[in-house]
Amino acid sequence: MSKQPSSARRSAVYLLDQVLGEGRLMAELLAQGALDRLEPADRARAQRLALDVLRGLERADRVLDKHVRKNPPLHVRNILRLATVELCSGGDAHGVVNDAVALTAGHKKGQHMKGMVNAVLRKIAADGPVEWAKLRVPRLPKWLRDPLVMAWGGEAVMAMEAAQFAGAPVDITVKDDAAGWAERLGGVLLPTGSVRLAQAGQVSALPGFSDGAWWVQDAAAALPARLLDARPGEAVLDMCAAPGGKTLQMAAAGADVTALDISDARLERVRENLARTGLKARVVAGDALEHQGRYDAILLDAPCSATGTIRRHPDLPHAKDGAEFGGLFELQSAMLDHALTLLKPGGRLVFCTCSLLPDEGECQIEDALGRHPGLVVERAALDRPGVDPAWITDEGGLRLRPDFWPDLGGMDGFYMAVLRTA
Repeated sequence: MSKQPSSARRSAVYLLDQVLGEGRLMAELLAQGALDRLEPADRARAQRLALDVLRGLERADRVLDKHVRKNPPLHVRNILRLATVELCSGGDAHGVVNDAVALTAGHKKGQHMKGMVNAVLRKIAADGPVEWAKLRVPRLPKWLRDPLVMAWGGEAVMAMEAAQFAGAPVDITVKDDAAGWAERLGGVLLPTGSVRLAQAGQVSALPGFSDGAWWVQDAAAALPARLLDARPGEAVLDMCAAPGGKTLQMAAAGADVTALDISDARLERVRENLARTGLKARVVAGDALEHQGRYDAILLDAPCSATGTIRRHPDLPHAKDGAEFGGLFELQSAMLDHALTLLKPGGRLVFCTCSLLPDEGECQIEDALGRHPGLVVERAALDRPGVDPAWITDEGGLRLRPDFWPDLGGMDGFYMAVLRTA
């Protein structure tokens, strides 16, 4: 009887089939339980393998195309892609090839291709690592690359692609004593106050996690709440709160926080994090455009293209094609306009998006200033530890990109601006 392929590799191929064949996002698949049957170690490995393939997809295909004469069905090609990335990254040839052949044999449309898979991968095991190393850093799909080059230039986009290919370390936000936790966890204290863990392993097993001393949050994603600077007793609205990192930051500052999100299912993660950290916030499921109330400060992390998160979500450029962008731009404007009606006189609002597209950042603020006389951008609020003045844009916002902090491991792409009403 042939040995069964590893459940991690089988699941990784399933994830690739869904992303590349059905246009589904990894986060959506995981939220719906795609890996729930796996043990924690296999679950983490399956996810890592799929992400590695998506980051190196262009290289994998170029290596494969030298050895495959006729393009196989997507499922078989994804088996080959996974094996190629593993082999070219130093994986054990015997285990990788055997599992790939077994996965092919177990698929009714690929059974007759197991001999081809075995022959191709044995050639790649011998020659692939050298070929792989000669290839360029994989480029983003044209639908995304072209507007980014138009916005930031070819050199900057190549640096972003290098950041995506390298992947992302784990950043955490600490309730207090960030320097102490950086030392305890073997991490690095970043200039903006987040702690970066290069080799995090299983996050939930690290000291301080179960005690609620910290939570996972990219350093760039932690900046909007720092700029809002919520104060004890202030009524603060986190307008699109899930998964809750910003809610936790503002609650830790002592603010009276309302965490609002349209998805009650996504808010469950917020509730879990509040319980784990011992922090308090009012959690409300509802449409942001219909929400009513009066607040001293509002944080609007608006729904967006999420193109700034490609270094940790390499599935996004392959699962999307930009067709929904126009609707997102309109939604962001509507949310910003409504949020301003909820502010008390003299109140402040941070608008932010995890996007690299100016239409979802700089242009939104320029347009809002034109629509709302008396609305001002508070440049002084950007004077925070670790904020490079070169990141400040003409209209007074903050533009972050994956290629920033190259010596520290990069950051997510974000845009944010602090607005104040008259």
